[in-house]
Amino acid sequence: MIDTQLRLPHLESKPRQRGLTMVIDPGMFTAQFEDAIDSVGEFIDLVKFGWGTCLVTKDIKRKIDILRSVGIDFYFGGTLFERYALDGLVSEWLSLCRVLGVSYVEVSNGTIPIDNTEKARWVTRLAEEFVVISEVGFKDVRRCDALAPGRWVSLIEQDLAAGAHLVTAEARESGRGGICRANGEPRHELIDEIVGSGIDLDRLLFEAPNKELQTYFLCRMGSSVNLGNVRADEVIALETLRRGLRSDTLLARL
Repeated sequence: MIDTQLRLPHLESKPRQRGLTMVIDPGMFTAQFEDAIDSVGEFIDLVKFGWGTCLVTKDIKRKIDILRSVGIDFYFGGTLFERYALDGLVSEWLSLCRVLGVSYVEVSNGTIPIDNTEKARWVTRLAEEFVVISEVGFKDVRRCDALAPGRWVSLIEQDLAAGAHLVTAEARESGRGGICRANGEPRHELIDEIVGSGIDLDRLLFEAPNKELQTYFLCRMGSSVNLGNVRADEVIALETLRRGLRSDTLLARL
């Protein structure tokens, strides 16, 4: 980044504990992925290989090596854990994680019918070996709309108590679900409940795959909010939002 005398928001340097940017890889071509990491890796803290893409990505080991070479951590989407859990094959999923040298894992129940207590037990067990990121919220919009804000807070607290390093607030890669309504609008009353709950916001990762959601969370919680499901080609745009270098946040008190 170019030195400047502009009074910009202070952002932590890597390795960061707050102001994290998680990029989702939905199956980028390997050369494209390598170029992206080379170009904007300084602003990326975590990469999530979306849902089950790692199983059908021929060059997954190459992509992992690219991330390791620049010190960026990675993990596989929680949907992959759910797929293995549904078939009673979590041990095979664990073997895959170990073979590929995974340090972070994501545990979720956004699709399969397991309750949060069972998910929290997995968090506790896996936290003995990995850094665990859990996820709260469902893929189905109707199920999420029926999940009261107070219940969201209690589920987040349960996962943190179980040993989760971070808890992700679901919004999908589309930004239409979880903490958002079907039209993509944030559930303001839910966000207010979470912010006012006393939960350490640095322990939360808000999925925000588009500029509208990114702007909303930055203006609501400040430049050091943790944001995820960001596209690799939108990392620079997000960084300008964090720093008040785009009209959407230029006048905001970041």
